[in-house]
Amino acid sequence: MVTAWCPVCFLEMDYTVLLQKVLVAFFVIALSWKLIRYMCSLLNIEKEPVRVLVTGAAGQIGYAIVPMIARGAMLGPDQPVFIHMLDIEPAAEALNGVKMELIDAAFPLVKGIIATTDAVEACMGVNIAVMVGGFPRKEGMERKDVMSKNVSIYKAQASALEKHAAPDCKVLVVANPANTNALILKEFAPSIPEKNITCLTRLDHNRALGQISERLDVPVSDVKNVIIWGNHSSTQYPDVNHATVKTDGGEKPVRELVKDDEWLNAEFIKTVQQRGAAIIKARKLSSALSAASSACDHIHDWVVGTPKGTWVSMGVYSDGSYGIQPGLIYSYPVTCEKGNWSIVQGLKIDEFSRAKMDATAKELE
Repeated sequence: MVTAWCPVCFLEMDYTVLLQKVLVAFFVIALSWKLIRYMCSLLNIEKEPVRVLVTGAAGQIGYAIVPMIARGAMLGPDQPVFIHMLDIEPAAEALNGVKMELIDAAFPLVKGIIATTDAVEACMGVNIAVMVGGFPRKEGMERKDVMSKNVSIYKAQASALEKHAAPDCKVLVVANPANTNALILKEFAPSIPEKNITCLTRLDHNRALGQISERLDVPVSDVKNVIIWGNHSSTQYPDVNHATVKTDGGEKPVRELVKDDEWLNAEFIKTVQQRGAAIIKARKLSSALSAASSACDHIHDWVVGTPKGTWVSMGVYSDGSYGIQPGLIYSYPVTCEKGNWSIVQGLKIDEFSRAKMDATAKELE
């Protein structure tokens, strides 16, 4: 017996299958959404706090950098921090005032605060140490004038870091003379890996970027790959031979855009070299805001990494690259990845640059 075809039955069956498919699709979507939310919740698990030490925390740079760290400018907006602050006994009351302000600011990333004049307590378990404390440079003083006064300070702090900091502690020396203070610290903390001790030349690097930005009237973010070679002093060599500027037509060399080699080889270099002294003359105090910001930049790029195709300047332990005596703390162009820095290799060095690089190395020697 042949069953007659029924259009109504066919349509009902078709709708039933369609409805089943829709329900299955909704179920899959709902399940997927729940899985996505679960994965996101796992990703949003709060990270372990990083312990950051700031020495000289009651001073100008310390007062400027501590809130930057607390707000996430150094390690990122999702990285909790435990802030350790150290200063000398005469500054204890001012240091406590900084602690009170940190508490009052109610920074969500801050999970704890230590404010102390005891180097051992300050260094206990720290992952990052920003060495700002030191004998201050005053108007008319060169960095060599304060060198001897800083030796005893850095011997004591190096000993405390070596014994009590975390094994992978990263150290940034800011206090001048920064290169020499970093070398002193390295000598008195031999168990800290040499690649973990650096000094701040990012301030000079940023100053060079700023001068090119002003000269060409472009955003500073469009300028990259200047280099500070050597010592954080008036002999440093700000080099733009490999620097570029982003334009509508692509990246162009700084020298091509500036079109004034006389300015780049003389006034530009002198302005960057003498910028710190010019600020002291203007403010009657040394650079604080810019130094604090640059220190945050230095640590941020060291920990998080530098953008592809971009390098920054860091005072690091020389391995002999570019003919510089091994063992000096010398500023090089570096890239950073996974918490490690590497000196940029293979850059062409002309005779003018060679002479400048050797002169600043000689001062360090």
